Amino acid sequence: MTRSSENTGSPFTLSAAPRPFRLALVGCPNVGKTTLFNRLCGEHHTTSNFPGTTQEARVGRTRADRAVELIDLPGLYGLHDGSEEASACRRALLPNSDAWATPDAICLVMDVASLSRGLRLLRELLALGTPTVVLLGTAGRRDEIGGVAAHVAHELGVEVVYWNQSDADAGRAVLEAARRAADTAPPPRTLDDDWITRTSATLGAMLSPRRSDARADRADSLLLHPILGMMVFVLVMWLLFWSVFSIAAYPMDWIEQGFAWLAEATRSVLPAGALADLLADGIVAGVGATVVFLPQIAMLFLLISVLEESGYLARGALLADRLLRPFGLPGSAFVPLLSAHACAIPAIVACRTIRDVRERVATILVAPFMSCSARLPVYTLLVSFLFVDQPAKQATAFIGAYMLGALTGLFSALLFRKTLLRGPSSVLAIELPSWRVPSLRTAVRAAAVRSMAFLRKAGTTILVMMIALWWLSSFPHVPPTAEAEAMRAAAATQPFDQAEATIAQADQIDARAAARGSFMGQIGRALQPAFAPLGYDWQLTIGVMSSFAAREVFVSTMSVVLTGSEDGVIERMQSARRDDGSLVFNRPTLVSLLVFYVLAMQCLPTLAVTAREAGGLKWALLQLGWMSSLAYLAALIAYSLVNATGA
Repeated sequence: MTRSSENTGSPFTLSAAPRPFRLALVGCPNVGKTTLFNRLCGEHHTTSNFPGTTQEARVGRTRADRAVELIDLPGLYGLHDGSEEASACRRALLPNSDAWATPDAICLVMDVASLSRGLRLLRELLALGTPTVVLLGTAGRRDEIGGVAAHVAHELGVEVVYWNQSDADAGRAVLEAARRAADTAPPPRTLDDDWITRTSATLGAMLSPRRSDARADRADSLLLHPILGMMVFVLVMWLLFWSVFSIAAYPMDWIEQGFAWLAEATRSVLPAGALADLLADGIVAGVGATVVFLPQIAMLFLLISVLEESGYLARGALLADRLLRPFGLPGSAFVPLLSAHACAIPAIVACRTIRDVRERVATILVAPFMSCSARLPVYTLLVSFLFVDQPAKQATAFIGAYMLGALTGLFSALLFRKTLLRGPSSVLAIELPSWRVPSLRTAVRAAAVRSMAFLRKAGTTILVMMIALWWLSSFPHVPPTAEAEAMRAAAATQPFDQAEATIAQADQIDARAAARGSFMGQIGRALQPAFAPLGYDWQLTIGVMSSFAAREVFVSTMSVVLTGSEDGVIERMQSARRDDGSLVFNRPTLVSLLVFYVLAMQCLPTLAVTAREAGGLKWALLQLGWMSSLAYLAALIAYSLVNATGA
């Protein structure tokens, strides 16, 4: 288990302060452990409705009492179920020489919707001898659940606290109960299967069959239908992306105007020279070209969080499981593949939950085919150019990009499982959460956390790359061209309006000449023949090559490479010209670029994690070679088809 402080990101070390009271939060997946942890510690960790999303302990001090330390352990069904989560929990809960890992008390978080599983886990915890309390949660009525809580407390002699996720007092109550349990230090207890079966039946009989349950069953019968459910899922995803393009367009315009104003203000404050060019053209324009897509990314994460909070996304897991098994992947691969749509790195780490090594390696190899958030700025740019002011078509193209990546990943997995990684597939076991009204506050918080992660990357990785790219694009210095000088001389005898246009044209000629003669231009022209069949000129070649470090820098790179215009970033790209005067972003090239970015492996940190998790550098090289080859071939086919058909 990785033991780290989530508050600082640094390894946790004991200080000279008195030892805190340590309470471990344990429970099955999707019972609210992380929600309780966030509420008590003031953290904002993302919760999920799927087992396997958390494999490490989160540690934090409670806000009300800094002498209390919470350990949020990963969800599990049993301490000996063979999973990585169970192994991590055993290392944290069992007495050992590591004083940090041994809690003073355990809080078992249970949900009345899964009493039998919760009681079986409780049996294992009571056998450890560590003081234990039960936090019994649900969205049900207090009078119903209060009776269940009292029955469990009477039968086991443990304190039981009732809560729902809107109850602000339950956190304080469970901390007080945990301290009382630690003071009494009850001996280990054993519970047999007959007691668990009998108690589960008794508790179930104490709960009313409510009409809301019947409505939930009817909803599940539709949404989990193999045909109708899949149609609904596709429709929901289409509406999600349509909303992203329609609503986020307004703040995007405001952000672009803000960065354009900031670049102009920077030039007005600083004297003309290299420093002003670096700040205005390199840093402000480069970072702004990526940050402009923040509203769409935030909107996407917000809507996904709403779906997750409602319980719908877990239903999508079952639908996806039916698709995975024919391709040789286990049902448990759904969680990594789903999380890969945020980032492939934690998705690859989450593959540890897949027990069979061949299934695990196959999932690791194809996880980067899922469209991660780093691709979103590129998708958004290219789709916006393809379908200007047509959000419905943009949403359809966006879904097409996601489906292309997913389907290519599935067929790649099938190929790997039939050749290098042969073996049978297992079945998904997933906890379906109850339907509930999404918490807008929780969804906004989750979207804010993920958006801030995007901004931090823009302020670090992208910033450093923009400085390097600006230097490569600005040096060596190229003197003004004879053609441009002649045009400026002619402008002296022209009327004002005509002279202004002539000078602007001369400036553009000099800017293109400077870009071609720069270090970046020389690199781009040297590599451009390899990408010429895909329709890329030397400017696009630079953008593509820089993306192999991180995909999202493509937009920022193009904003630095495409000089010679005072327009905004988007307008500059739309009107950018090649050396022969044709548009850089013509329709065949746009389609080719979109396909290439859907399929290409362009993330060095992901390759490093693949080598570590899959068991060697050979798998990372296979992943790089396979994805890059597929991306090149598919982009070539797309470019040729659009050119031939004029589509």
